Amino acid sequence: MKKISHFINGQHYDGRSSRYADGFNPATGEICSSVPLASTEDVATAVAAAKAAFPAWSETPALKRARILFNFKALLDKHQDELAELITREHGKVFSDAKGEVMRGIEIVEFACGIPQLLKGQYSDQIGGGIDNWSMRQPLGVVAGVTPFNFPMMVPCWMFPVAIACGNTFVLKPSERDPSASLRLAELLTEAGLPGGVFNVVHGDKQAVDALIAHPDVEALSFVGSTPIAEYIYSESTKRGKRVQALGGAKNHLVVMPDADLDQVTDALMGAAYGSAGERCMAISVAVVVGDVADKVVERLIPRVKALIVKDGMQADAEMGPLVTAQHRNKVIGYIEDGIASGADMVVDGRGLTVAGNERGFFLGGTLFDNVKPAMNIYREEIFGPVLCIVRVPDFASAVELINAHEFGNGVACFTSDGGVARAFARQIKVGMVGINVPIPVPMAWHSFGGWKRSLFGDHHAYGEEGIRFYSRYKSVMQRWPDSIAKGAEFTMPVAK
Repeated sequence: MKKISHFINGQHYDGRSSRYADGFNPATGEICSSVPLASTEDVATAVAAAKAAFPAWSETPALKRARILFNFKALLDKHQDELAELITREHGKVFSDAKGEVMRGIEIVEFACGIPQLLKGQYSDQIGGGIDNWSMRQPLGVVAGVTPFNFPMMVPCWMFPVAIACGNTFVLKPSERDPSASLRLAELLTEAGLPGGVFNVVHGDKQAVDALIAHPDVEALSFVGSTPIAEYIYSESTKRGKRVQALGGAKNHLVVMPDADLDQVTDALMGAAYGSAGERCMAISVAVVVGDVADKVVERLIPRVKALIVKDGMQADAEMGPLVTAQHRNKVIGYIEDGIASGADMVVDGRGLTVAGNERGFFLGGTLFDNVKPAMNIYREEIFGPVLCIVRVPDFASAVELINAHEFGNGVACFTSDGGVARAFARQIKVGMVGINVPIPVPMAWHSFGGWKRSLFGDHHAYGEEGIRFYSRYKSVMQRWPDSIAKGAEFTMPVAK
């Protein structure tokens, strides 16, 4: 059994806590690792290492920081398959999907390599008598990231490459369910030439998160996970004067207009609803079908959902792997049972699935509900599993009204051939990330990721230029030299002369 360690000050660190969690291979159901749960003292050790590293790292020229990130990017390219396998064996997603996650993480690193340009300020010559004015962006100090199980590489990469490129030092608290990718990233950063203490990893549960929130030397926290935890981290951190971006839950809708290509719609729903067993914050969990095409959509989906190839994600032909833990699988099954009890039409039931040779794995088949109503829990709440709900509405306005009324506003899609409908949808919908004939509209690295309403707490989205702004402070400098200063005190508001 693999023993997981923390990573502090450029080296592996066992920690002083006596608490451990079991890490599982979800495809086999077997315990594969022992994960230390950091104590408050362990977190303090990581923060102290980051604080000690900050002065030198923040004064390192941005170009030199970029060169280390270039080295890191080259190493990530070299170790793509290794990282993807670590993800698959601990998370369960199929290997090709894990490789896609690795690539999306690499893209953020590529963006961060441009930090000398991205950190450039502005300069105004001669704003007054012998006075010049310029701006610059400076790092915050020690910043922390708390990341979820569903993207053990990509989501940390939303945070730390931009943060350290800006001159901050970083403490990552990844999910204890799939910790190995974070450790490997720390090792590769060290190999790339990153000084000790600039990037640190501590494993743990709520105790570790609370320790990061409470620590006075942590200037900012980034979080991705469920809305209740996002709101908790935001409220507890901001009251302590910290900067926070906390990305919460999602209930992503895909609107099907009557003029949409239904074959394309079916393909989109299959991939977006059942890819990664629905364990994506950008998964499509609700299809909002407009008008009289709902029966046709359901007819197309039924055989496809029943035919899903569900097995160990390391097998090349797998389309969907297991859920991450037995506990999470049972939670999703509870939602399915609640949907039946509330009166939704069970069209495909994935509960009876058995995977030959992996009978102890945490598998659940694709599940499809029709005639789901907005008052049902399976519509209102984030299920985070391979469950797709069909909601029928009479017209476009009803679809928009339905989506805008939901508490989450993470991602949304609309499939249509009508440019006017597409434009109206993009403008009217109260959701942060919108796809037009694109089922999972995750922005590229040079844009920014984040939702609206209760899908995001804080003012800044993740990565891109929003990330630069989050991980730096704006400073304005006005300067003149003594020979340009007129004699005598001035008691009026200074103005340009």
